[in-house]
Amino acid sequence: MPREDAGPDFVEALARGLDVLRCFGSRPVPMSLTEIATATGLARPTARRIVRTLETLGYARTSPEGVVLTPRVLELGVAYTLSSGLWEVALPHLRELVERTDQAASVAELDGSDIIYVARVEVPKVVAVNIKVGMRLPAASTALGKVLLASLGDGALREALRTETRSPHRAHRRRPVAEIEAELREVRARGWASTDGEVAPGIRSVAAPLRDGDGRTVAAVNVAALAAEVGPRELVDDVLPLLLRATGAIGRDYELIHAAPQRSVRPT
Repeated sequence: MPREDAGPDFVEALARGLDVLRCFGSRPVPMSLTEIATATGLARPTARRIVRTLETLGYARTSPEGVVLTPRVLELGVAYTLSSGLWEVALPHLRELVERTDQAASVAELDGSDIIYVARVEVPKVVAVNIKVGMRLPAASTALGKVLLASLGDGALREALRTETRSPHRAHRRRPVAEIEAELREVRARGWASTDGEVAPGIRSVAAPLRDGDGRTVAAVNVAALAAEVGPRELVDDVLPLLLRATGAIGRDYELIHAAPQRSVRPT
C-alpha cells in the first residue's frame, strides 16, 4: 500500500528496496526471505523480487543459509561521505588526534533522534570500542549527539527528541525530556559534551562541534576511551584541548574547500 503523506512523485518500489537494505543493519545475518519480509512488513513475494534485484546489481548474495549483503553496499555510504568532502578534510586531523591521545576518534552527523558515524580512526588495542562507520546510536545518550542536539533551535530540538530512535542500541537509563533539555543548555553554553558509560559501560567520551564558516554546526567530533585507561579529569584536562584544536583545524579546512571556486570540465 502507498505510504501516508507520499506525494505523486514518490517511488514506492525504491522505498521498499531501501527498507530491505536497512533491515540488515539491526539484525544478525544471514536472513531468510521470511525474516526479511517480517522485518520490513512486505509480502514475501515482494521481498523475494527485491532481493533478486539487489543480487543482480551486486548488493546482495543468497546462500543456503540465507541472504547477506555484499561489500558493494559500502559504495552507497562512501558516495555520501565523499560528496560532502567531510571525510577527506577530517581524516588527517583525526589521525593526528588519535596519535596524540592514543584513543579512537570519530565524526558523526545527526539524523532525527540518532547520530550516524560518518568517519572514524581506530587505535589497535586488545580491547577496543566497537564502533563502525554507518553505526547509529541514540543522540541524547552520546557526547556526539549531545553536541549536535545542543546546536538545534528550540523547535527542531523538540521535534528531534520526539522522534523515535531507529538504533538497535538503547541507553541504560531513560531520562525525562526536561532533564535532557537542561543538560543540552549546559552543553550549548560551554561548547562541548562528555559522557561516562551512558551507552556502553566502561566507555568515556568527549565531543565538540564541527562548524562551517558561518558558525553552523555541521557535524561533531569525539574521542572515545576505555574508562580503565582515561579518567574523567584526564578526559577534560588533557584530551579536550587536543579535540578542540582538531575540530578548529577541520572546520577551517572544510571552509576553505567549500569557499574555493569549483571548476567544471568542459568536453573538448
